[in-house]
Amino acid sequence: MSDLLPRACRITRKTTENRTTVSFALDTELPCVPGQFAMLWLPGMDEKPFSIAWDSPLTFAISRVGPFSDALQGLPEGASVWVRGPFGKGFSLAPARTLLVGGGYGAAPLSFLAADLAERGAPVEVALGARTEADLLYVKRFSAQRVPVHTATEDGTCGTRGRVTDAVAPLLAQGRFQRVCACGPEGMLDAVSALCAGARVPAELSHEAYMRCGIGLCGSCEHGGRLVCMDGPVFPAGAAP
Repeated sequence: MSDLLPRACRITRKTTENRTTVSFALDTELPCVPGQFAMLWLPGMDEKPFSIAWDSPLTFAISRVGPFSDALQGLPEGASVWVRGPFGKGFSLAPARTLLVGGGYGAAPLSFLAADLAERGAPVEVALGARTEADLLYVKRFSAQRVPVHTATEDGTCGTRGRVTDAVAPLLAQGRFQRVCACGPEGMLDAVSALCAGARVPAELSHEAYMRCGIGLCGSCEHGGRLVCMDGPVFPAGAAP
């Protein structure tokens, strides 16, 4: 079926990841690159973009941020959701020693990325940040993948006290990493970009934007002359919108 047409997929498994996030596994697979996204549609309600958390089975991490995500989380196993995609440019998969950085639900595509990099022989570690330990996403999943996990929480309940960049800075200072791949809020991405520039480590940053079509027609995600849905959502640091 064409990427441009939505297809109905059935929810086969729901997994509660933290107090705001539920992972949905669907009864299909979707060949894609970590960092790409798909559009999820509930007829009669809305359609929104979501990072792909896993390709087979196709999985999304749905965090509760508004009416549409609330409606998705309320769907039972066996219910249908319509999917279009994949879209956009994902992370590169060069076998470099890589530090992954996830802020909040920005961690969603990074476990998928860690698995692909590991298959290519790339050593991978991850730094995860959130407000509290209860908000951290995919810590157990990364641990099961044998990916070393570094955490930071704003209230100090797990790992470094502060923001995820407070955990990233000393890791970069060790000089062990050849690349950083990050996904999270814009402020976090700006801070990661600055840290990587100072450490002379290249970075790839996954940006969020409001999207309606996902294929560059509506222009709603235009920023600085670039379309996040087509030119991104993953950009090299310094080339981001």
